[in-house]
Amino acid sequence: MNRRLVSLVLALLVASPSFAQQKVDPPTPGSGNVTLSLDEYNRLLALANRPNKKTEAPPQPYLLKRADLKFRVNNDDVVGSIQFQGETLSANTTIVPLTSGMTVLDAHHGAKPLPLLLASGVHSAILPGESEFSISLDAGLPLSIEAGRASFILPVPSAGSVRLYLSVPGDRTNVQLNHGIITHRASVKGNTEIEATLIPGQVAVVWWATREVVAPVVPREVRFLSDVKSLVSVSESDLQITALADINVVQGDADKFSVAIPDGFEVTAVNGPSLESSEVQNGVLLLKVTGHGPAAYQFLISLERPISDSNAAAPNLAFKNAQRETGEVLVEGQGTIELTAKESGGLKRLDIKEVNPYLRALSRYSLQAAFRYHRQPNESPTLALEWTRFPDSSVLSAIAERASVTTLVTSEGKSLTEVKLTVKNQAQPFLKVELPAGASILTAEVAGEKVKPVQGPDGNRVPLLRTGFRPAGPYTVSFVFLHSGAPFAKKGDSEISLPKMDVPISILEWELFLPEQFKVKDFSGDAISASLVPSEYQAGVGGGVAFSPAAIGGVTNVPVNGRNFTELSTLAPGIALVPGQLSGYVIDFSGATIPNARVDVQNTATRSTLSASTTAEGYWLIMGLSSGTYQVTVSAPGFQSLSVPLAYDASNPHAYRFALNLGLITQSVEVSASSMMLNTASSSTQFSKKQKRDKGAAPMAPAPPPPASANVFNLQQRVVGVLPVSVDIPHAGTSYRFLRPLVVNEETNLAFTYKSK
Repeated sequence: MNRRLVSLVLALLVASPSFAQQKVDPPTPGSGNVTLSLDEYNRLLALANRPNKKTEAPPQPYLLKRADLKFRVNNDDVVGSIQFQGETLSANTTIVPLTSGMTVLDAHHGAKPLPLLLASGVHSAILPGESEFSISLDAGLPLSIEAGRASFILPVPSAGSVRLYLSVPGDRTNVQLNHGIITHRASVKGNTEIEATLIPGQVAVVWWATREVVAPVVPREVRFLSDVKSLVSVSESDLQITALADINVVQGDADKFSVAIPDGFEVTAVNGPSLESSEVQNGVLLLKVTGHGPAAYQFLISLERPISDSNAAAPNLAFKNAQRETGEVLVEGQGTIELTAKESGGLKRLDIKEVNPYLRALSRYSLQAAFRYHRQPNESPTLALEWTRFPDSSVLSAIAERASVTTLVTSEGKSLTEVKLTVKNQAQPFLKVELPAGASILTAEVAGEKVKPVQGPDGNRVPLLRTGFRPAGPYTVSFVFLHSGAPFAKKGDSEISLPKMDVPISILEWELFLPEQFKVKDFSGDAISASLVPSEYQAGVGGGVAFSPAAIGGVTNVPVNGRNFTELSTLAPGIALVPGQLSGYVIDFSGATIPNARVDVQNTATRSTLSASTTAEGYWLIMGLSSGTYQVTVSAPGFQSLSVPLAYDASNPHAYRFALNLGLITQSVEVSASSMMLNTASSSTQFSKKQKRDKGAAPMAPAPPPPASANVFNLQQRVVGVLPVSVDIPHAGTSYRFLRPLVVNEETNLAFTYKSK
C-alpha cells in the first residue's frame, strides 16, 4: 500500500504541469481594437485632461537664515564683522541685499574675496545658482560722543535671526539698546561685553554713559555771501523769474536760508543738490539744507505772476542776513516785442555777451537787456519794464543777397541765360522758378557741384541744398535755361524777361549780350541801366566803378610768396566800404588794369567760396563776408594766378590792389575798351589799354556800351561740350548792363528797339 501511495503522488506531481499547459485562455480581440466600457473610457479621458501640477516658485529667490554681528568700540569708531548664513533658491544668478548704512571694508564668500554691488545705499552680493552660502563682511560705524554719553546707530540686517556681540571699554558699563534684548552681560579685562538679540530689519540705537565731559559748543553766527543771477521772461500772459542763486557760507553752520517772495509772485519750483526741503511761510521761502559747516550751496528758484498790462516791475530776489549781495539780471521777451528797461538802485547796464553763460543757457526767447548789481546798504535795485507787442510774421528761410544774370541772345532770337544767386539759406530745400513759355532749365549747380532740377506741377524747382552740404554762410546757386524766343527781323521791337523766383533778391545785376549785327536803343522795363546809377552805388552793388587805381591813396606794399599785393587804406572820395564788403583792383606790373579777372574768396574754415569778376577798370567787389581767415585767389587769362591768405575783419573792411605776372601760356588775349578777342596762335599775352583820365579827375561816361564781362566769356565757353544743347552763341556783340534792387517773386522784363546794321 505504501508503494502504491508513493507512486500515485509522484504521478500527480509529474502530471500537474501538463494540466496547467492545457488551461484555456479567454478569446483576445483583433489587433488594433480595445473594448472598454463607457465608464472606463470617461475615466481615462478625465485622467488625460487633468492639468499638470505646477511647481510653485519661492516668494523670493534667496533666504537669509542668520546674521551674527561682532563689533568693538575703538576710539571714535565701532568696527567689527558680520557673518551671514543663507541659501539661494533660484537656478539663475541672484542679487542678495546684505546691509545698508555701514562702511563695508572687505567681503568674503567662504575663503574667496566677494565683490559687492552698491545701489541706493544698499550693499548686495551677486551669487550664482541654487546653493547655500556663508558671507563675511568687515564693516565700521561712526561713534557719536556727547556730554557724558556715547552712542551709535546700528542698521540691523533683514535675516531670520540676528545676534549682536559688542565689546565696550570700561568695567561694568551700563550699555542700553532699543529694538532688541540684551541676553548676556559680562566684564572681561576692563571691557564690558554684551550679547543681544535684535529685531531684523530695524534700526537699533546703542548707547552708554561715559565719564568724559564735553564743554558745550557756543554756536557761531552764520555769515554768508549771495550771488543771484536772475532771468526775467516777459511772455504773453505772465512774468516769470528764474533765479540761479550761489550761496557761500564763510562762518558758522547754516541749516536754512530765507528768501522774501515779491508781492504777487508764486513759487513754482525750487531745486538744489543740497536742498532737503522748502516751504513758504508768511511770504518767505524757507530753504532747509543738509550738511553743516562752511560750504557752498546752489539753488534754482522759479516764480511767476500773471500780467495784463504792457508794463511791470521786475524784482530781485534777496537772501535775508546776507553779508554781501551781488548778481546779474537778464531780460528776455517772447514773440515780436519792443521792450524798454529802466534801471535804478545800483543796477548797471552791461553787454548781453558779458552775461554769465549759465544764465544765458536758461533763456528761451530773444534777449533784450542785461544788468549787474552790487547791493549797498542804502540801495534797492529795481527794474521797470515797458513793452510793445507786434503780430508775429513768417520768417524768411532763404534770401539771395545778390543775383548775377547773364543772357546771350542769338541772331535767331534764342536766348541762353545763366542765373547766379548768392544765397543765405536756413532751411529752404528748393527754389521755385516760373519760366516763361518755351523755356527749359538745362543745368544747375549748388556751391560748385551739379544738381538735378525738378519739374513740379506748378513750376520748376532748382535745389538750394545737396546731400552732405551744410552751409555756414553765403554760397552760390546757379542754373542755366534756354528760351526759344522770337526770331529777329531787319528791324522791330523785342522783349526779354527773367523768371519769377520765390527767394527775395536784394540786388539783381543783368548783363544782356546782343549780336553785333544789330543796333539796339530805347531800352525800357523793370530794370535801369547801370550807367544811370552813381558810381558810389554801383560800387555797393558790384557794378562798374568810375575811378582808376591811381585815384587811391594811402598805399602799403606787402610781399606775399614773392609777389606783391597792395592794401588800400584810403578810398577815393565818394567811395566807402560797409561792414562785410571786400574790394580792390587787379593790375599788371606795368600799372594797367586787368578787366575780366576772376577773384575767388574762400573761407578756410567752412570752405565756402564767393567769386567776382573785375570791371573794365579792373575793380571788383564781394559782399556778405563775416570775420575770419580767407584765401583770396586772383586769376586772369594770360597771367599767373595769385593766392593770398587774408585775416578779414568784417567791422573794418579794406580794399586791396593785386598785381599779376605775365604767364607762359599758348594763347594771346588782347583787351581794348570796346571788345575782347581770343588768339591762340601766339605764345605771349599782350594787353593794351591807355589811361586817359587825370589823377583825381571826375570820370566821363563812355559813349559806347562797356565790353562784355567775364560772365559772358564763361557762358560762351560752357556752351561748347558742357551744356547738353547745341546753340549758335555769338562771340562778337555788344553787352548792356542793368540793375534792379529788391526783387520779390516777380518777373524782370526788358523791351528794346533794334535795327540791323
